[in-house]
Amino acid sequence: MVVKSLKERLQSRFRVSVAETRFHDVWTRAEITAAVIASDSGHADSVLDKLDRFVEGNGRGIILRVERSYR
Repeated sequence: MVVKSLKERLQSRFRVSVAETRFHDVWTRAEITAAVIASDSGHADSVLDKLDRFVEGNGRGIILRVERSYR
C-alpha cells in the first residue's frame, strides 16, 4: 500500500509517469521508475530533483540509488 500511495502522489504532484519496475513480491523493497518529458535536460533534472527530495522527505522510504538517462 505504501508503494501504491507514493506512486499516486508522485503522479499527481509532479505530472510524471511512475511505475513499480522491480521487487514486486518483496514487501521490504521496491524499485520505482519515473519518466518525465521536457524540452531540455535541465528542466527534466529540476523536476526529478524535486521528486527525489519529496520521496526522501516523505519519511516512508529511502532512495538507495538514482539512475537517469536522456533520449
